[in-house]
Amino acid sequence: MFELGAKIEEGWSSDNKRGPKDESPIEVQLPREHRLWFRREKRRGKWVTLCGPFSLEKEERSRLLKELKRSLGRGGTWKADRIEMQGECQEALRAELRRRGFGLRG
Repeated sequence: MFELGAKIEEGWSSDNKRGPKDESPIEVQLPREHRLWFRREKRRGKWVTLCGPFSLEKEERSRLLKELKRSLGRGGTWKADRIEMQGECQEALRAELRRRGFGLRG
């Protein structure tokens, strides 16, 4: 990494380095105990569908996202405790999560 004016051997440290991620333990819930909300946002001219909050273990989250991306035919990612899917897919995502037994708001 390149830093102006700092020599690491002199004990300087970089304040722009990211520290360890906060992997706080979460309270894992069964799918039916979730109360998921849905929202859509426009980012750089394109729609993104947001859904959360999820309370799942890391491996379960990864598996769920992979299956949702495959079944909906679009990309997506995890951000904190929510899923972000490409495009406007709120109804399809809602139906898929309901089929998997997740609790939804409204």
